[in-house]
Amino acid sequence: MSLFSVIYYILASFVYLLALPYLIYKSRTLKYKHAIPAKFFLRNNPSFSDERVWFHCCSFGEVRALKPIVDSLDEEVNISVITNTGFEEAQKFKAQVRYLPFEIFLPFWVNKQKALFVLEAELWYMLFLWAQIKKTKTFLINARISDKSYASYKRFSFFYKRVFKHVNKVYAQSQLDKERLMELGASDVEVIGNIKLAQLPKISKALVKPEGFMITAGSTHDKEEAIILEAFDASLGRLVVVPRHPERFEQVHELMQAYAKKYNLSYHRYSQETHFNSDIVLVDAMGELINIYAISDCVILGGAFEKIGGHNPVEPAFFNCRIISGKAIFNQKPLFESIQNYTLVENDKLKEVLQNVHQLPQAKLVDIGSVEPIIKEINAIR
Repeated sequence: MSLFSVIYYILASFVYLLALPYLIYKSRTLKYKHAIPAKFFLRNNPSFSDERVWFHCCSFGEVRALKPIVDSLDEEVNISVITNTGFEEAQKFKAQVRYLPFEIFLPFWVNKQKALFVLEAELWYMLFLWAQIKKTKTFLINARISDKSYASYKRFSFFYKRVFKHVNKVYAQSQLDKERLMELGASDVEVIGNIKLAQLPKISKALVKPEGFMITAGSTHDKEEAIILEAFDASLGRLVVVPRHPERFEQVHELMQAYAKKYNLSYHRYSQETHFNSDIVLVDAMGELINIYAISDCVILGGAFEKIGGHNPVEPAFFNCRIISGKAIFNQKPLFESIQNYTLVENDKLKEVLQNVHQLPQAKLVDIGSVEPIIKEINAIR
């Protein structure tokens, strides 16, 4: 190991010791009772037992992006993750799943694999270093550097140049990402777009679009339906509400029924009448949202008028809907950056935006990615 590696390891060990009391405290909470002991104390978290293609992701979205790649392979893979949601999603794959341990454990935990594919910004120095020491070829895939984080990366370019010394190849989302990555020290970079957009929406059945302008409030959460109804005006068109959780159907039904009665509007539940010809409609059925997006003119995305983190904007953008969302999109920012023409609003400004909804530009996807170069790389290694 180089002098830099030794110093880095000592500093990481010092940080670990300082954080120990906090880690012990947090490990007692229900949310982290499995993740923290696995990552920071190696509890029930052994090395991968088989030599396979190894993917490392941070969370749910990155794991989900792997699906077309893993589905194309005729063998199981290894997947390591950082978050609870990532771990749960990875368990749905034909894979051996682990939490990635903190860096000071990696020299003893990493073993030889067929190849290591790391998604996006998981630039752990010890991970790449010890993978290569163990004779494993390393890749960074779906790599990107946003405008917001670019300055931070440049400030620590001395560090990232050392990380990229141990990365054999990078698959970037865009030409701009490629230029920035090469400036930071990446040497072999290929642009293939955003692989999170490689799985584009597909309708399961064709629905009949009603006459006039159709606004769909998709994946709404508690309190959001009230915000949307308060901002809605029947002169704008029809409103279709699709709650995120089925256990809330009755609650939302009572709210919408009272609203319809107050403003003398027609209303029905989709489970009782499978059309959209009323002024307002509650979709109290599962598995219809993609099909409804396909016939919508505008989509108000739920999950961001309350601090939920937002929901996937790719689906309505694929059908060129006008997209309106609240500003709490912290879980979906990378996907929003792959879309042109969307509107983020404060809750109290939704009514004002809806008054001009017909003039809003239609959304469209950019940087649609392909997983084929990655699959080809894997097949060449195997």
